Amino acid sequence: MDTVCRLNPIFEVLKSAPRRINKIFIQKEAGPGRIGEIIRQARANGIPCIFVPKHRLDSLADHHQGAVAIVSPKEFSDLEELLTGKKAPFLILLDEIEDPQNLGAIVRSAECAGVDGLVLTEHRSAGLTETVSTVAAGALEHVKVARVVNLARAMEELKKRGLWFVGAEGGSPEPWYNFDYTLPVGIVLGSESKGLRPLVRKRCDKVLSIPLFGRINSLNVSAAAAVFLFEVARQRSSGDH
Repeated sequence: MDTVCRLNPIFEVLKSAPRRINKIFIQKEAGPGRIGEIIRQARANGIPCIFVPKHRLDSLADHHQGAVAIVSPKEFSDLEELLTGKKAPFLILLDEIEDPQNLGAIVRSAECAGVDGLVLTEHRSAGLTETVSTVAAGALEHVKVARVVNLARAMEELKKRGLWFVGAEGGSPEPWYNFDYTLPVGIVLGSESKGLRPLVRKRCDKVLSIPLFGRINSLNVSAAAAVFLFEVARQRSSGDH
């Protein structure tokens, strides 16, 4: 995770590569007048602005000027870019995955399984930090990642483009392989603590689970992602429905 803490450099990143900015922390207390313009430009580009006390900014950067931008090693893509040129898009949608270790592991599995892109929520989601890049072991460079404000609404838009959605959730009576994954599809995984949110779950065409036979009643979300992703890869490579 990189930080940009001087106002002029923040303006430059906003102008030249806004998709690299995960979020901008803004000092609650009054700061330089130009911070208002940073907030306007950030919001115009869909970048979250988080207002925090000055001491929080001090912990992020010694010589800030009332704002600190958290910048990722990779630019985000538009949602449309994930579909361009794909006859049967294969996406993975992550509903508020907050642990960068989990996100990095999912990115690595996604790239190996041939995913066309990942969709993250703008809020309550891990950013594309150095930790994510490290855990992904190079895979982040080859996977397109889009960021949306409202995942349920994005799913509705993608449904109009012909995508089907399979939610991964423990306790479903149907197993993970009980779907024709040769269709345009998005695998939807919920957060580490809450799983799929109700509105997101409602948008899924199927909700499937992985049967467990041990004493632990749930899989880590990155492990569950790998099981679903490679079932999609298996069906698409073999033609087995």
